Amino acid sequence: MVTLQDYGEYETAWCPGCGNFSILKALKQSLVDCGLAPHEVILVSGIGQAAKTPHYLNANVFNGLHGRSLPAATGVKLANPELTVIAESGDGCMYGEGGNHFLAAVRRNIDITVIVHDNMVYGLTKGQASPTSPEGFVTKAQPHGAPSGSLNPLAVALAAGASFVARAFAGEQDHLASVLVEAIRHKGLSLVDVLQPCVSFNKINTFSWFKKRCHILGKGYDASNPELAMKTAWEFGEQIPLGVIFRSGRPAFDTHFSVLSRGALWRREVDRIALGGIIERYL
Repeated sequence: MVTLQDYGEYETAWCPGCGNFSILKALKQSLVDCGLAPHEVILVSGIGQAAKTPHYLNANVFNGLHGRSLPAATGVKLANPELTVIAESGDGCMYGEGGNHFLAAVRRNIDITVIVHDNMVYGLTKGQASPTSPEGFVTKAQPHGAPSGSLNPLAVALAAGASFVARAFAGEQDHLASVLVEAIRHKGLSLVDVLQPCVSFNKINTFSWFKKRCHILGKGYDASNPELAMKTAWEFGEQIPLGVIFRSGRPAFDTHFSVLSRGALWRREVDRIALGGIIERYL
């Protein structure tokens, strides 16, 4: 039986009070609840405070370039479909530097879970406005306020054809863990945008700010309704809904490739005769 201890305990480099601590705990709990052993999981991240999360888990890890976690995660899943692949990073890394990769992964519907620590600021590089920062957000780098409008990642994902879209809050750890379980079990790309207060560089969107506004979607909510999902995705202000906003049975990307129906690529023996024939063509 898998336990929390299997995923280890490590000293972190995060600020005291950071929302990343709750996300890490919820992630470990979700992996245990899914019955996944560390060797069955790989976490792929980019660069940033959020991207350090895999360093604090006893599991397979690929730490890549800034904004480039999704291409690597896609490659891992196609090479070894047996692995549970989780791509996780911050809002700047995933939606900013990695924005085009984000769109491509959503369109493909690759069977991975994408966890975004969304604190609406660049935490590692000391507080610049990120893609999800509200317009007018004042920082040391934008003393007159961020001039760009705020990106709505949930609406973008829905418009691009995402098959699973959810929002959670680091201050609701048990609920976050339950959402992650659903995301991991979903066949296709699962986006979980996690509202993660940055106690050092975002003094507006604090834990108390979110606590007053966040509410968990009721049991009567219909997550299969795309129009309702889009309307819900745009609710962000005095009311912020949490939970699975949309889910569909759209086929995952790997189902389009018959070669993957025979199992993981790494298990295959090399056909040396066929390989020799290919090499001969270039001699």
